Amino acid sequence: MSVIGSGEFARLRDIRATQPELVSAALAARKRRPLLRGDQRLFFVAADHPARGALSVGGDRMAMADRYVLLERLVIALSHPGVDGVLGTPDIIDDLALLGALEDKIVVGSMNRGGLQGSGFELDDRYTAYDVPTMTERGIDFGKALVRIDLDDPATAGTLAATAEAVTAASAAGTPIMLEPFMSRRRDGRVVNDLTPDAVIRSISIASALGADSAFTWLKLPVVDEMERVMASTTMPALLLGGDAGDDPDERFASWENALGLPGVRGLTVGRTLLYPEDGDVWGAVDAAARLVHPAFSIETSTEDLGVHTLKERA
Repeated sequence: MSVIGSGEFARLRDIRATQPELVSAALAARKRRPLLRGDQRLFFVAADHPARGALSVGGDRMAMADRYVLLERLVIALSHPGVDGVLGTPDIIDDLALLGALEDKIVVGSMNRGGLQGSGFELDDRYTAYDVPTMTERGIDFGKALVRIDLDDPATAGTLAATAEAVTAASAAGTPIMLEPFMSRRRDGRVVNDLTPDAVIRSISIASALGADSAFTWLKLPVVDEMERVMASTTMPALLLGGDAGDDPDERFASWENALGLPGVRGLTVGRTLLYPEDGDVWGAVDAAARLVHPAFSIETSTEDLGVHTLKERA
């Protein structure tokens, strides 16, 4: 089912070509909300993968290549009352703002996307997307940075230094910033993350100390074995990240549910596994995850009730 009218994408393209100033106007005029409210938990959908050239989902190498399909799926997810916001790069966030899909949602700006998937410079993860001044100007609520630490790759030092600067700038601006740390290494030419509990704890210890002020630092962490011990390694608020699309869905949801009950865990940030579920039911996948994060919610909306999002023309 399409939730975006047939002419909306044409108007989106026209606005980008002829009235680009409407992008910042749409972001400035959108209805904003407090970061935490109600049950003090957060559920974000993530769509910053394409900026790294990471378009695959499961066995489909180009699953995320069609931007119109991706936007449709994001609009469905964001229409769910249990979804608190979206994590994305400027290109995606700008499209969603023009589509009117960000009203009363938290917008998380993805910052470092320079470490392209499969490249020789993948660990030289430069800040090529959002920066703190632009997030402040555009009303972006939250920042996010990936922190992959490879002790054998000298490029890691530059990534750590740049991330420390981003954390310091975000704290000075009063903007929360979410760090996603991993101990990483190259294996057969590919960068892989070490998901053993000890490695995750070590990555948390390193990332937590980045920047001159930790007051606004959050963590985005994988669900691994011994999560009680992992969460005992930090006092910072944490959001869980989703597993790979190939994982067993029942096991994945069970692991999320167990980890969501741990001290310090504030919610969930998931992308491809919910936007591109095996059965194609985006609403169903998002609804199931939303009920884990916000179990007290009474959710009665269905896809038939969503209606059509229209482009917001801003003066």
